[in-house]
Amino acid sequence: MAYWYNITTGAVEDDRDHASKDNLMGPYPTREAAAAALQTAREKTEAWDEEDRRERDE
Repeated sequence: MAYWYNITTGAVEDDRDHASKDNLMGPYPTREAAAAALQTAREKTEAWDEEDRRERDE
């Protein structure tokens, strides 16, 4: 089963009952991973931004 994070409601949803995929992040392998979707996205964005800064400075 896959899990999704609904960016509109903040709820974790699964394959059996989820909203339009326009409002979802995922799929994630666990409910916990889906619940952490915004934090994970934030961390990845910060890492990519840092990588871009390093490349520009070279």
